[in-house]
Amino acid sequence: MPFDTKFWIKFSLINLSIVALLGLVMRYKIGFEFSLFNQKNIQHSHSHFAFSGWITHTLMVVMISYLTTKVLINSKKYILLLILNLVCSYGMLFSFFISGYTAISIIFSTASIFVSYVFAVYFYNDLKRIDSDDLSKNWFKAAVFFSVISSFGTFFLAYMMMTKNIHQEEYLASIYYYLHFQYNGWFFFACMGLLFSFLNLTSALNPFLKQASKLFFVSCIPAYFLSTLWLNLPNWIYFLTIIAAFIQVYAWFRVLVIILKTKLEFIKNQAIFLRYILGFIGLAVSIKFLLQLGSTIPALSQLAFGFRPIVIAYLHLVLLAIISLFLLFYIYAKHTFYMHKKLKFGIILFTIGIFLNELALAIQGIASFSYTLIPFINEILFGIAILLFLGIIITSYFSIKKVKINANL
Repeated sequence: MPFDTKFWIKFSLINLSIVALLGLVMRYKIGFEFSLFNQKNIQHSHSHFAFSGWITHTLMVVMISYLTTKVLINSKKYILLLILNLVCSYGMLFSFFISGYTAISIIFSTASIFVSYVFAVYFYNDLKRIDSDDLSKNWFKAAVFFSVISSFGTFFLAYMMMTKNIHQEEYLASIYYYLHFQYNGWFFFACMGLLFSFLNLTSALNPFLKQASKLFFVSCIPAYFLSTLWLNLPNWIYFLTIIAAFIQVYAWFRVLVIILKTKLEFIKNQAIFLRYILGFIGLAVSIKFLLQLGSTIPALSQLAFGFRPIVIAYLHLVLLAIISLFLLFYIYAKHTFYMHKKLKFGIILFTIGIFLNELALAIQGIASFSYTLIPFINEILFGIAILLFLGIIITSYFSIKKVKINANL
C-alpha cells in the first residue's frame, strides 16, 4: 500500500485550523465577557491537540514520507499509527474541552504516549537501513529518543496526582521537563532532520555538519535546567547549563553560516514568499538560542519566569514562529499541494499574524517588568488571533480544495 502524504497532510491543516480556533476563543474570553466555556479546559484542549494533532501528526507524516524516498517500508503499520494518533488527538480535544482533566482525557493522553513509543521503535528500526552518509538520520534518531523520554515528565505528574502528594516545585519541574524534551527535543530535532534532508546537507559541504547533531544532542539534556533555573540548583548543574547554552548558540550559528555559504543559490530558487518565511524562521531560531543563553544570568532568569507574558511569548516563539511555520514551509516547499495566489495569501497572512503576535507578546512582556499596562493589549491580541485563524483557514481551504490550474512555482 503506497503512502499518500498529501492525504494525511490535509488532516494536519484541518487540525491546525482547530488549534487556531481554540486560540481565538481563549483570546476572546480574556478580552471580553464570555462565560460559556471553562478557560482552563480550553487551554488544556488547545495545548494537547496542538502537540498531538498538529505537530506530532505532521512530523510523523513527513518523516514517514522521508522514509519512503530512502527505503522500502511497510506503510500499513505507519498508517495504523497515524489513525490511532488522530483518534487519541481528537479524544483529547473533546474530553479536555468538555471536562478538563478526567479519567477519559487521561486515558486518551496516555494512549497517545504509547502510540508515540511504537512509532519511535518502528521508525528507529527503519532508519537503520538508511545509508549512514545521510546526515538526517542522526537528527531523526535523536528526535524519536527525546519523544520517548519526554513522556517521563507526564508519568511523574500522574504519580503525584494519584498519590495526592503534589509539591509545587516538583509539579512545575515535571511540566517543564515534558515541554523541554518535546519542543527542544522531539520537535526541534525532527525539524532539523527535515531541513538537512531538504537542503541536502552533507559532510562533503563541511565536516562540521556531521558533528552538529551530536553537539545539540549532548547539550539538549543539561539544557533542560534552563527551564528550572528558579530552583536552587547545585553549582555544578548551573555550570553545565551555561555550557549547554553556549554549545547550542555556537552550533546553531555555525550551521547557519554553512547553509548561507553553500545553499544560498538553492534557497534563492524557492518561491520568494517561501524564502522570506525561511529567513524569518532562521531569525526566530537565532533569537531563541540567544534568549536561552541570556536566561543563564540569574537576574534575567528571575524576571523571565516571574512574568507570565514572557513565558507565553517564548512558547509561541518556539511553537508558532519556529516549529509550526517550518512545517508549513516544508509542506509547500516540497510541493505537496499546488501553489496559487489564494493559497500564498493565506500562508502570508498566517505568517504576518505570527510576527504580530510575537511583537505584541514581547511588548507586553517587556512592559510587565515595570508593571506597565499596555492599553487595549487584550483586544489587540484578539485581533491578531483572528488574523491567524483566517490565515490558516484560507491556507487549508485552498490546499484541500481541488483546483484546475497549473502549479505556479
